[in-house]
Amino acid sequence: MRAMLRFHAVAAFLAAAVVATAHASAAFPKICTLRPLGAGRDDTDQVEAAIARCGHFGTTIFEPGEYNITRKMTWDLAYSRVDLHGYLSFQPDIEYWLNANNTYRVIFIQNQASWFVITGHDFVIDAHSKGGINGNGQPWWSYFATRTRKDGDGRPVAFTLSKVTRGVVKDFRIEAQPFWCNAVADSREVIYDGMYCNATNQDAAFAGQNIVPNTDGINTYRSDKITLLHWDITCGDDCLAIKGNSTNIVAKDITCRGGNGIAFGSLGQYVQFNDIVDHVLLEDLKLLRLDPQVQPNLVSGVYLKSWTGTVHGSPPTGGGGGGGFVSNVVTKNVLLDRVSRPIHLYQTNGGHSSDAPSKLQFSNMTFLDWTGTSQGSLLVDIECSPAAPCPNMRFKDVNITVVNGTTPTYKCVNVVSETGLPGCNVTGAA
Repeated sequence: MRAMLRFHAVAAFLAAAVVATAHASAAFPKICTLRPLGAGRDDTDQVEAAIARCGHFGTTIFEPGEYNITRKMTWDLAYSRVDLHGYLSFQPDIEYWLNANNTYRVIFIQNQASWFVITGHDFVIDAHSKGGINGNGQPWWSYFATRTRKDGDGRPVAFTLSKVTRGVVKDFRIEAQPFWCNAVADSREVIYDGMYCNATNQDAAFAGQNIVPNTDGINTYRSDKITLLHWDITCGDDCLAIKGNSTNIVAKDITCRGGNGIAFGSLGQYVQFNDIVDHVLLEDLKLLRLDPQVQPNLVSGVYLKSWTGTVHGSPPTGGGGGGGFVSNVVTKNVLLDRVSRPIHLYQTNGGHSSDAPSKLQFSNMTFLDWTGTSQGSLLVDIECSPAAPCPNMRFKDVNITVVNGTTPTYKCVNVVSETGLPGCNVTGAA
């Protein structure tokens, strides 16, 4: 109960911040208005000039249409407002963007690239459910369908918030993100109120395949007091990914269409750091399976993962050996539509059977009011590290039906204490 009260206090605080930020930006009459220059013309200069003039103590208004963006771009915003009625269309020059000099590397985790970065404080970006970003992802997806994909290879995150304090992103749409849809890093007191992400393959040559991996809805990293409200995500990977040092995270009314589910991690990849995830509330979640010709994957409801205690190579593709903890997590009111495995926790990501066990600990987790269907009979699979067994794993009103009618099963390995599941009170190795 105390944890729930804290979550609601954080949400109330951030809601008040929305109002305060909106009022602050309205107090400054400086206004810049833009119109798209037209097909084939580069809008980057005029966009940057408007933000330079009105991004502090002003309002920038983008009229409807597509604004062609041809190079990396940062908006530094303070006490300001952006009304984005059109789309920032990032041109799909793949070889250009894969050159590391042409993107930012402000997200430390896995050395990810960004082509559009927001930084600053006390601002509102409102796309009015009519504008946002066009990532022109199809050429990217088709390109990489026959090439090796690696983390940190330069595919750009569509929309990155870095070192932001008291920022609001409202009713924003991101179409065809080549890679992650969103990332928020090194930030605090941020609200996303209304976010639409859609990575849907249209190339008939790859129908029935997941050629849109790594199109995560959002990754949170080194950030505190982040609120995600009213999200609709179609992707081929993590709907939400809660990465290291994410604290006081609230996500409510989240619809995930296809992909891997909602992830915690991966964690413990960097041996020199502790990853801490503390106080996370996920509430009112829907995970829906798509037509398999569009997107064949719907893997998990919520899954949690860490690397082993042994280091294999180095990030972004290797790693392991990092410590830390995940605690005070509540997942509440979750509806599943034929997921493969509803709840999964494992601590062997990127590892081998001879590895030292992870010392990162998962504890104090609550799974409440879960309904819907699973394609597999193993509904809960919790396999904690023998070096950091899991205490206080709580389940209540978990009523998931196996679609083929078989009896549900539950697996608990290295779980110190658990309540609410039949036959899942095992401690020790499987």
